[in-house]
Amino acid sequence: MKVWLLLGLLLVHEALEDVTGQHLPKNKRPKEPGENRIKPTNKKVKPKIPKIKDRDSADSTPKTQSIMMQVLDKGRFQKPAATLSLLAGQSVELRCKGSRIGWSYPAYLDTFKDSRISVKQNERYGQLTLVNSTSADTGEFSCWGQLCSGYICRKDETKTGSTYIFFTEKGELFVPSPSYFDVVYLNPDRQAVVPCRVTVLSAKVTLHREFPAKEIPANGTDIVYDMKRGFVYLQPHSEHQGVVYCRAEAGGRSQISVKYQLLYVAVPSGPPSTTILASSNKVKSGDDVSVLCTVLGEPDVEVEFTWIFPGQKDERPVTIQDTWRLIHRGLGHTTRLSQSVITVEDFETIDAGYYICTAQNLQGQTTVATTVEFS
Repeated sequence: MKVWLLLGLLLVHEALEDVTGQHLPKNKRPKEPGENRIKPTNKKVKPKIPKIKDRDSADSTPKTQSIMMQVLDKGRFQKPAATLSLLAGQSVELRCKGSRIGWSYPAYLDTFKDSRISVKQNERYGQLTLVNSTSADTGEFSCWGQLCSGYICRKDETKTGSTYIFFTEKGELFVPSPSYFDVVYLNPDRQAVVPCRVTVLSAKVTLHREFPAKEIPANGTDIVYDMKRGFVYLQPHSEHQGVVYCRAEAGGRSQISVKYQLLYVAVPSGPPSTTILASSNKVKSGDDVSVLCTVLGEPDVEVEFTWIFPGQKDERPVTIQDTWRLIHRGLGHTTRLSQSVITVEDFETIDAGYYICTAQNLQGQTTVATTVEFS
């Protein structure tokens, strides 16, 4: 047994000597103890950076959802294009999805409470229907969802819909005007519009001065043409004033619009510029006295007057009369003269004191006062 054990140990020893005596291959080196045995490589790997969606920027601007649909024949629906061209006489039905829908449509349809248009609110949608359409109905039709809390509602800007409809009528290239001569006021601090709107989308429209007769170019700098508004004066000035008209051409036909008188406004927009003056500041018993409140302003801006006077608490009878007229101040400058006069007859001691006038327009209000004493 010992002989076989010794023989086995001898064979193992010889095998180990054969292994240690072998030569290493060329370009090879022995591994150091603990050295990584993974084959090194010169390949460069670009680290991948995961893309993170910026939720804040995406959510900051809410997406607008179009809620308007046009009802076609046989119960078919389609989303209306930005502009539609229909023949006058056709009916139009628009629906907007939502339980509370607000509508806007050409003001002409509200002028005489036109029965051709109807607006209804159903459980799930709002409905606008126009029958027996005419070229005068050309304009913007829009709707929007409403967010309501009790009886107070506000427009939901994310749910809206609109389309501009051209109602084409034979012999009418322009949207009809209620008069044959209109006035357009040129204000230096806001745009002015000559409302030459057409009923045919493809119509070519030009602007002309009556005297001296010439075409006024819409160069895109001073004047531009907007098919939904007309010719827009971007920066009106006094040289633009005068009488103008528009000319439209389409399908081999041409038509001239009504005439427009352009008047330059000398007074800039803002709260009323108000003055007050009494016919006399010292009044004897039994005499009459008047106090005049005057405003010079823009021709197309209305002014409202209110008064506070000494005998008001005692219900003292007075006469108040409001008037206005346009005045020309040279070089074609036009302003609106608005006046309110309060008259007290048979002056008494209770009529003595402060007479306060407040004039108000869309831009604000101005209050002035004067005293009337008992003499």
